[in-house]
Amino acid sequence: MNRYSTFALPFAIAIGVATTACAHPSDAGSALAEAIAPERQLIFADEFDDGTLDRDKWIVIGTDFWVNNEQQAYVDTPEVIAFTDDAAGAEGGALILRPVFKPGADPKKERNAPFISGRIESQGKFDFEHGRAEARIKMPDNVGVWPAFWLLGNDQWPGTGEIDIMEYVGEKDWIGVALHGPGYSGETPLVNKFFFPDGVDVTDWHTYAVEWTADQIDFLIDDHLHYRVTRPMVENYGEWRFDNDKYLILNFAMGGAYPFKTNRIEAPYNGIPAETVEAVKRGEVEMLVDWVRVYAPE
Repeated sequence: MNRYSTFALPFAIAIGVATTACAHPSDAGSALAEAIAPERQLIFADEFDDGTLDRDKWIVIGTDFWVNNEQQAYVDTPEVIAFTDDAAGAEGGALILRPVFKPGADPKKERNAPFISGRIESQGKFDFEHGRAEARIKMPDNVGVWPAFWLLGNDQWPGTGEIDIMEYVGEKDWIGVALHGPGYSGETPLVNKFFFPDGVDVTDWHTYAVEWTADQIDFLIDDHLHYRVTRPMVENYGEWRFDNDKYLILNFAMGGAYPFKTNRIEAPYNGIPAETVEAVKRGEVEMLVDWVRVYAPE
C-alpha cells in the first residue's frame, strides 16, 4: 500500500478463455480458487454474512493514521464500513468500504482531508506466517481511488515486510502488486501491473490471492499466477523479511501519492478529479468484499 513506481507487463491469459463460457467473468476463477479448500487447512475466514463487523477478527483504524498524502481520514462508522445482503454476484453478504465527501469532519487540521473512509485490519486478532490469503472483491470505475488488500508485519515498516496483494488507482483495466522491505521500499523494484484481458476489468468480481512460502511469493487473480518474487530476487536489494507473522488489511484510500503518480491530477484534490468527487457525493463509489480466507501452507 506504500508508494512505488510501476511497470507494465501485459498478459494474454487463460482467464480470457474462461470468461467466454460463463455469464459472470469471474465465476470460473472463483470456482477454481474454492477448489483448493479440500486440500488446505482453512485458518481464517470472514464471509461477511452477518451484517456487522466481527470485532473478534478485525480492528478499525481511526483518524490518527495518515500516510502518502492520502485525502481521507479513516473513521469507525457505518457511513464508510457497511454491509449488504443483495450485492449482485456476491455469495451471500458482502462488506462495503466506501469514501464519503465530508469536508470539515477531519479532526486533524494539518491534514484537513475532504473525505472520510474505512480501513479494517486483523492486527492483534489474527496473523500468520506462510500460506495462502485471498479475497473476492469488486471495485468501482473511478479515477483516483486507492482501495487495497494487503499483508503487513507487526514491527516497524519497512523492515517488517509488506505484501500488496491488490492495489487499484482507478484505471479499471489493471491492478498492481508489490513487495516492500529494507532496501526495496517505497519506490520498490519488486512490483508488477496485471492487465485484464479485453472485456474484463476490476468492476467484475475477482479473487485476488497470494501464495506465500519461505522461498517465494506468488500473486494470483482468479487462480491465475501473474507474478512471482523469489528469495534471490529480493536479496538483490535487501534482506528477505517474509518469515514473520503478518496480518490482513482491507482499506479504501482516496488520492495521494500512487494515484497522483499515475494520473498527475492536482485539482480539486491530489490525485482525484472532479468527476470522482461528484461520484462520491452521489454515493456511487464503493469497494465490495464478498469474503476473505486464509489457508495454511500446503
